[in-house]
Amino acid sequence: MIGYLKGKVKDITAEYVLLEVNGVGYEVVCSGAAFSRLSGLRSGEEGEVYTFLRISESDITLFGFADRREKELFLRLTSVQGVGAKMAIAILSSMRPSEVSEAIAMADTKRLAAAKGVGKKLAERIILELHGKISADELLGSDSVGGRVSLPSASEDDDAVSALMGLGFTRQESAQAVTKAKAQGAKTVEDILALALRGM
Repeated sequence: MIGYLKGKVKDITAEYVLLEVNGVGYEVVCSGAAFSRLSGLRSGEEGEVYTFLRISESDITLFGFADRREKELFLRLTSVQGVGAKMAIAILSSMRPSEVSEAIAMADTKRLAAAKGVGKKLAERIILELHGKISADELLGSDSVGGRVSLPSASEDDDAVSALMGLGFTRQESAQAVTKAKAQGAKTVEDILALALRGM
């Protein structure tokens, strides 16, 4: 299985990015985020993508993602009946990963249905099957280091409050839970949300 590629950008088309790795050219069908990142490079410059190789009776396709989290979201989407690999890529090209996660967490059918190729019924099925499986880290869409998310500013406190609200709590309940969690020594968004949810 090809899970990651790093190489020179040789060509970019509407359908794929051609990435040369050790003399071999890989045609990678990219998500919106991965495509945007690679298309910003000049021909011959080095880029990288996390990948998923799909093999079917009719073809073999290599899909590319900006990071591991986006790839994991793609795999979750394709676990839903009716969502194939191309549909999942279309969703991730219509919306940022954090927006997809937020729509699922908040059961926002209308927002998810607005993604290319997703109708109301499919959006409802995605939410039904994935609601509750979206982590706080995915919901916040923050970059993590070693699985830990730093929380140095008040604006990120607001992000933690928003994440709890997205999980169904009121603003007042969320704000109180975040304050209490920080008072108990929580230093990261992950720790704050874990403590806050435990105490609610």
